[in-house]
Amino acid sequence: MFYDYVEFEDQTQIAYSNVLADGCVEVSVERPVELGFDSALCSLPSFAWRDVVGFSDDEFAQIDGFVHNNAPLILRLAREVSKEYA
Repeated sequence: MFYDYVEFEDQTQIAYSNVLADGCVEVSVERPVELGFDSALCSLPSFAWRDVVGFSDDEFAQIDGFVHNNAPLILRLAREVSKEYA
């Protein structure tokens, strides 16, 4: 399950998962486009990106920077939500 974190003016949405069995938190990035979505997934705390589709290099650099800057709060929120549903 993913929980909304932020939505930017261009409708790009960032959401995070609860803490998974391996201790990681997944961060999902999606932006609606004409025929679907641009998207990317990041695993925290390793910052391992995968399935990056549709974002330019500059857009992806901004997203990566945002996730790096917000990782401490995202991880804290994921731990809190995991406690609620444990």
